[in-house]
Amino acid sequence: MDSATIHTLAADAGSDDPIVALRAVAGLRRELDRVEAVAVRRARNSNASWQLIALALGVSKQAVHKKYGRS
Repeated sequence: MDSATIHTLAADAGSDDPIVALRAVAGLRRELDRVEAVAVRRARNSNASWQLIALALGVSKQAVHKKYGRS
């Protein structure tokens, strides 16, 4: 994970220029999706249940399994 990228995008999301802010929000979404996928994969490799992963993400077990079940 490149935390510098996330920090930069987060700062840009507060820009007074709405286009800069929107681009930063889109970039944050992509980066956070990538980071989430890695964390889920690591949790599964550590034998965490889908239920525990879902609880950590604040979603249903079905939702997390549907999104990452074949990863």
